[in-house]
Amino acid sequence: MKNKITYACLVFVLTCGFMVHAQIPKLEKQYLLDFYKSTNGENWQNTWNLQDNPSTWHGVEIQNGHVTALKLYRNNLTGTIPDGIAKLSHLKSLNLAFNVLQGKLPEDIFQLTNLTTIRLEMNKLTGNLPQDYSKMKQLEELSIFNNLLQGPIPDGIGEMSNLKLLNLSSNYLEGSLPKSMEKLGKLERLELFGNKLAGAIEVDLGRLVNLKELILSYNSFEGDLPSGMATLSNLEFVQLQGNDFRSLNSLLRMQSSKLAVFDSDDEFLNMKFGTSKASETRIVDTKFEDARRN
Repeated sequence: MKNKITYACLVFVLTCGFMVHAQIPKLEKQYLLDFYKSTNGENWQNTWNLQDNPSTWHGVEIQNGHVTALKLYRNNLTGTIPDGIAKLSHLKSLNLAFNVLQGKLPEDIFQLTNLTTIRLEMNKLTGNLPQDYSKMKQLEELSIFNNLLQGPIPDGIGEMSNLKLLNLSSNYLEGSLPKSMEKLGKLERLELFGNKLAGAIEVDLGRLVNLKELILSYNSFEGDLPSGMATLSNLEFVQLQGNDFRSLNSLLRMQSSKLAVFDSDDEFLNMKFGTSKASETRIVDTKFEDARRN
Protein backbone atom coordinates (compact mmCIF):
# COMPACT_ATOMS: atom_id res chain seq x y z
CA MET A 1 0.00 0.00 0.00
CA LYS A 2 2.82 2.33 0.93
CA ASN A 3 4.46 1.75 -2.48
CA LYS A 4 1.20 2.59 -4.27
CA ILE A 5 0.86 5.85 -2.35
CA THR A 6 4.47 6.76 -3.10
CA TYR A 7 3.97 6.00 -6.81
CA ALA A 8 0.76 8.03 -6.93
CA CYS A 9 2.50 10.99 -5.29
CA LEU A 10 5.35 10.76 -7.77
CA VAL A 11 2.98 10.76 -10.74
CA PHE A 12 1.11 13.73 -9.27
CA VAL A 13 4.32 15.74 -8.78
CA LEU A 14 5.55 14.97 -12.30
CA THR A 15 2.17 15.84 -13.80
CA CYS A 16 2.03 19.14 -11.94
CA GLY A 17 5.58 19.90 -12.97
CA PHE A 18 4.74 19.30 -16.61
CA MET A 19 1.66 21.51 -16.41
CA VAL A 20 3.59 24.36 -14.83
CA HIS A 21 6.34 24.02 -17.43
CA ALA A 22 3.85 23.93 -20.29
CA GLN A 23 2.04 27.11 -19.26
CA ILE A 24 3.07 30.39 -20.83
CA PRO A 25 2.13 33.96 -19.80
CA LYS A 26 -1.21 35.25 -21.04
CA LEU A 27 0.46 37.99 -23.08
CA GLU A 28 2.55 35.45 -24.98
CA LYS A 29 -0.40 33.17 -25.64
CA GLN A 30 -2.52 36.11 -26.79
CA TYR A 31 0.13 37.14 -29.28
CA LEU A 32 0.26 33.60 -30.68
CA LEU A 33 -3.51 33.70 -31.10
CA ASP A 34 -3.28 37.11 -32.80
CA PHE A 35 -0.55 35.73 -35.06
CA TYR A 36 -2.68 32.71 -35.94
CA LYS A 37 -5.61 34.93 -36.89
CA SER A 38 -3.55 37.50 -38.81
CA THR A 39 -1.81 34.84 -40.90
CA ASN A 40 -4.95 32.78 -41.59
CA GLY A 41 -3.99 29.86 -39.37
CA GLU A 42 -6.98 27.76 -40.40
CA ASN A 43 -5.39 27.43 -43.83
CA TRP A 44 -1.87 26.58 -42.67
CA GLN A 45 -0.35 23.36 -43.83
CA ASN A 46 0.22 22.40 -40.20
CA THR A 47 -2.43 24.25 -38.24
CA TRP A 48 -2.95 24.62 -34.47
CA ASN A 49 -5.70 23.17 -32.34
CA LEU A 50 -6.42 26.24 -30.27
CA GLN A 51 -8.06 24.10 -27.58
CA ASP A 52 -4.77 22.34 -26.90
CA ASN A 53 -1.88 23.62 -24.84
CA PRO A 54 0.50 25.89 -26.85
CA SER A 55 3.30 23.44 -26.10
CA THR A 56 1.65 21.09 -28.63
CA TRP A 57 1.33 23.68 -31.40
CA HIS A 58 3.40 23.12 -34.53
CA GLY A 59 6.52 25.28 -34.66
CA VAL A 60 6.18 26.64 -31.13
CA GLU A 61 9.04 25.84 -28.77
CA ILE A 62 8.71 26.54 -25.06
CA GLN A 63 11.41 26.54 -22.43
CA ASN A 64 11.01 27.44 -18.75
CA GLY A 65 7.47 28.62 -19.34
CA HIS A 66 8.23 31.01 -22.23
CA VAL A 67 8.05 30.86 -26.01
CA THR A 68 11.63 30.66 -27.27
CA ALA A 69 11.09 29.76 -30.94
CA LEU A 70 8.46 30.24 -33.62
CA LYS A 71 9.36 28.08 -36.63
CA LEU A 72 6.67 28.00 -39.30
CA TYR A 73 8.84 27.52 -42.37
CA ARG A 74 6.93 26.64 -45.56
CA ASN A 75 3.58 26.41 -43.78
CA ASN A 76 1.28 28.39 -46.11
CA LEU A 77 1.15 31.50 -43.95
CA THR A 78 -0.68 34.37 -45.65
CA GLY A 79 -1.72 37.80 -44.42
CA THR A 80 0.54 39.92 -42.25
CA ILE A 81 2.78 39.58 -39.21
CA PRO A 82 0.82 41.43 -36.50
CA ASP A 83 2.38 44.09 -34.31
CA GLY A 84 3.12 43.14 -30.75
CA ILE A 85 5.65 40.38 -31.30
CA ALA A 86 7.81 42.02 -28.60
CA LYS A 87 5.45 40.28 -26.14
CA LEU A 88 7.43 37.13 -26.95
CA SER A 89 10.32 38.63 -25.01
CA HIS A 90 12.20 35.33 -24.64
CA LEU A 91 12.11 34.52 -28.37
CA LYS A 92 15.44 33.28 -29.73
CA SER A 93 14.51 32.00 -33.18
CA LEU A 94 11.96 33.32 -35.67
CA ASN A 95 11.62 31.37 -38.91
CA LEU A 96 8.71 32.32 -41.16
CA ALA A 97 10.53 31.68 -44.44
CA PHE A 98 8.93 30.37 -47.64
CA ASN A 99 5.41 31.59 -47.03
CA VAL A 100 3.21 34.31 -48.59
CA LEU A 101 3.38 36.95 -45.87
CA GLN A 102 2.69 40.52 -46.95
CA GLY A 103 2.79 43.97 -45.40
CA LYS A 104 5.54 45.75 -43.52
CA LEU A 105 8.02 44.31 -41.07
CA PRO A 106 6.83 45.03 -37.53
CA GLU A 107 9.57 47.19 -36.03
CA ASP A 108 9.20 45.55 -32.65
CA ILE A 109 10.79 42.38 -34.06
CA PHE A 110 14.04 44.26 -33.65
CA GLN A 111 13.29 44.98 -30.00
CA LEU A 112 13.61 41.29 -29.09
CA THR A 113 16.95 41.23 -27.31
CA ASN A 114 17.28 37.43 -27.16
CA LEU A 115 16.86 36.76 -30.87
CA THR A 116 19.73 34.92 -32.55
CA THR A 117 17.94 34.07 -35.82
CA ILE A 118 15.47 35.92 -38.06
CA ARG A 119 14.44 34.06 -41.22
CA LEU A 120 11.82 35.83 -43.33
CA GLU A 121 13.01 34.99 -46.84
CA MET A 122 10.77 34.07 -49.78
CA ASN A 123 7.73 36.11 -48.75
CA LYS A 124 6.16 39.32 -50.09
CA LEU A 125 7.10 41.74 -47.32
CA THR A 126 7.12 45.41 -48.27
CA GLY A 127 8.26 48.75 -46.91
CA ASN A 128 11.64 49.83 -45.55
CA LEU A 129 14.04 48.13 -43.21
CA PRO A 130 13.78 49.40 -39.61
CA GLN A 131 16.33 51.99 -38.50
CA ASP A 132 17.10 50.81 -34.96
CA TYR A 133 19.10 47.63 -34.32
CA SER A 134 20.69 48.68 -31.04
CA LYS A 135 19.03 45.83 -29.12
CA MET A 136 20.11 43.14 -31.57
CA LYS A 137 23.33 42.25 -29.77
CA GLN A 138 22.66 38.50 -29.89
CA LEU A 139 21.48 38.25 -33.50
CA GLU A 140 23.65 36.00 -35.66
CA GLU A 141 21.47 35.54 -38.72
CA LEU A 142 19.25 38.02 -40.58
CA SER A 143 17.84 36.61 -43.80
CA ILE A 144 15.12 38.53 -45.67
CA PHE A 145 16.03 37.73 -49.27
CA ASN A 146 13.45 37.61 -52.04
CA ASN A 147 10.87 40.02 -50.70
CA LEU A 148 9.70 43.47 -51.86
CA LEU A 149 11.66 45.68 -49.47
CA GLN A 150 12.60 49.19 -50.59
CA GLY A 151 14.71 52.11 -49.46
CA PRO A 152 18.28 52.20 -48.16
CA ILE A 153 20.13 49.80 -45.90
CA PRO A 154 20.02 51.68 -42.57
CA ASP A 155 23.24 52.82 -40.93
CA GLY A 156 22.06 51.22 -37.70
CA ILE A 157 22.61 47.76 -39.19
CA GLY A 158 26.23 47.98 -38.03
CA GLU A 159 25.10 47.68 -34.41
CA MET A 160 24.44 43.94 -34.71
CA SER A 161 27.88 43.05 -33.42
CA ASN A 162 27.35 39.26 -33.41
CA LEU A 163 25.92 39.03 -36.92
CA LYS A 164 27.36 36.21 -39.02
CA LEU A 165 24.91 36.14 -41.93
CA LEU A 166 23.22 39.10 -43.62
CA ASN A 167 21.17 38.19 -46.68
CA LEU A 168 19.07 40.95 -48.23
CA SER A 169 19.27 39.71 -51.82
CA SER A 170 16.48 40.04 -54.39
CA ASN A 171 14.68 43.05 -53.00
CA TYR A 172 14.46 46.66 -54.23
CA LEU A 173 16.94 48.19 -51.81
CA GLU A 174 18.72 51.30 -53.06
CA GLY A 175 21.42 53.74 -52.10
CA SER A 176 24.98 53.00 -51.02
CA LEU A 177 26.32 50.58 -48.44
CA PRO A 178 26.37 52.17 -44.98
CA LYS A 179 29.83 52.80 -43.56
CA SER A 180 28.70 51.13 -40.33
CA MET A 181 28.97 47.73 -42.01
CA GLU A 182 32.66 47.88 -41.14
CA LYS A 183 31.68 47.11 -37.55
CA LEU A 184 30.28 43.68 -38.45
CA GLY A 185 33.55 41.97 -37.60
CA LYS A 186 31.99 38.52 -37.14
CA LEU A 187 30.18 38.55 -40.47
CA GLU A 188 30.78 35.44 -42.58
CA ARG A 189 28.20 35.89 -45.34
CA LEU A 190 27.15 39.17 -46.95
CA GLU A 191 24.60 38.62 -49.71
CA LEU A 192 23.07 41.60 -51.52
CA PHE A 193 22.44 40.12 -54.98
CA GLY A 194 19.83 41.70 -57.24
CA ASN A 195 18.92 45.00 -55.60
CA LYS A 196 19.18 48.62 -56.79
CA LEU A 197 22.19 49.46 -54.65
CA ALA A 198 24.48 51.98 -56.28
CA GLY A 199 27.47 54.29 -55.98
CA ALA A 200 31.01 53.73 -54.85
CA ILE A 201 31.62 51.30 -52.00
CA GLU A 202 33.08 53.34 -49.16
CA VAL A 203 33.03 50.44 -46.70
CA ASP A 204 36.48 49.08 -45.85
CA LEU A 205 35.72 45.45 -46.65
CA GLY A 206 39.12 44.46 -45.29
CA ARG A 207 37.75 44.89 -41.77
CA LEU A 208 35.33 41.99 -42.31
CA VAL A 209 38.10 39.51 -41.57
CA ASN A 210 35.80 36.50 -41.15
CA LEU A 211 33.99 36.96 -44.46
CA LYS A 212 33.59 33.75 -46.48
CA GLU A 213 30.92 34.80 -48.97
CA LEU A 214 30.56 38.19 -50.65
CA ILE A 215 27.65 38.50 -53.08
CA LEU A 216 27.24 41.97 -54.59
CA SER A 217 26.19 40.94 -58.11
CA TYR A 218 23.53 42.66 -60.20
CA ASN A 219 23.36 46.03 -58.54
CA SER A 220 24.70 49.37 -59.80
CA PHE A 221 27.88 49.71 -57.77
CA GLU A 222 30.57 51.81 -59.45
CA GLY A 223 34.06 53.15 -58.93
CA ASP A 224 36.98 51.09 -57.71
CA LEU A 225 36.48 48.07 -55.51
CA PRO A 226 37.97 48.81 -52.06
CA SER A 227 41.56 47.54 -51.89
CA GLY A 228 40.99 46.05 -48.45
CA MET A 229 38.99 43.23 -49.99
CA ALA A 230 42.22 41.67 -51.27
CA THR A 231 43.31 40.99 -47.69
CA LEU A 232 40.31 38.78 -46.87
CA SER A 233 41.97 35.40 -46.48
CA ASN A 234 38.81 33.40 -45.72
CA LEU A 235 36.85 34.18 -48.88
CA GLU A 236 35.34 31.12 -50.55
CA PHE A 237 32.55 32.53 -52.70
CA VAL A 238 32.66 35.91 -54.49
CA GLN A 239 30.19 37.33 -57.00
CA LEU A 240 30.64 40.84 -58.34
CA GLN A 241 29.23 40.63 -61.86
CA GLY A 242 26.50 42.88 -63.20
CA ASN A 243 27.79 46.14 -61.70
CA ASP A 244 29.57 49.20 -63.07
CA PHE A 245 32.88 48.87 -61.24
CA ARG A 246 35.59 50.93 -62.92
CA SER A 247 38.37 48.67 -61.74
CA LEU A 248 38.89 45.40 -59.91
CA ASN A 249 42.67 45.65 -60.01
CA SER A 250 42.91 45.58 -56.23
CA LEU A 251 41.93 41.91 -56.42
CA LEU A 252 45.05 40.95 -58.34
CA ARG A 253 46.70 40.52 -54.94
CA MET A 254 43.85 38.52 -53.45
CA GLN A 255 45.22 36.58 -50.50
CA SER A 256 42.52 33.94 -50.09
CA SER A 257 43.58 30.43 -51.05
CA LYS A 258 40.08 29.06 -50.35
CA LEU A 259 38.17 30.49 -53.30
CA ALA A 260 35.76 27.96 -54.80
CA VAL A 261 33.76 30.41 -56.91
CA PHE A 262 34.70 33.81 -58.31
CA ASP A 263 32.46 35.70 -60.73
CA SER A 264 33.02 39.20 -62.05
CA ASP A 265 32.85 41.10 -65.32
CA ASP A 266 36.64 40.87 -65.59
CA GLU A 267 37.45 37.74 -67.59
CA PHE A 268 41.12 37.86 -66.64
CA LEU A 269 40.25 37.71 -62.93
CA ASN A 270 37.68 35.00 -63.58
CA MET A 271 40.38 32.86 -65.18
CA LYS A 272 42.93 33.74 -62.53
CA PHE A 273 40.68 32.63 -59.71
CA GLY A 274 39.02 29.76 -61.57
CA THR A 275 35.29 30.26 -61.99
CA SER A 276 33.17 27.12 -61.86
CA LYS A 277 29.74 25.99 -62.96
CA ALA A 278 28.62 26.39 -59.37
CA SER A 279 28.52 30.13 -59.94
CA GLU A 280 25.09 30.46 -61.54
CA THR A 281 24.12 32.79 -58.68
CA ARG A 282 24.29 32.33 -54.94
CA ILE A 283 20.58 33.01 -54.65
CA VAL A 284 19.75 29.76 -56.44
CA ASP A 285 21.53 27.72 -53.78
CA THR A 286 20.06 29.75 -50.97
CA LYS A 287 16.50 28.81 -51.86
CA PHE A 288 17.10 25.23 -50.84
CA GLU A 289 19.21 25.69 -47.74
CA ASP A 290 16.35 25.98 -45.30
CA ALA A 291 15.20 22.41 -45.88
CA ARG A 292 18.46 21.32 -44.29
CA ARG A 293 18.53 23.93 -41.51
CA ASN A 294 14.87 24.32 -40.51
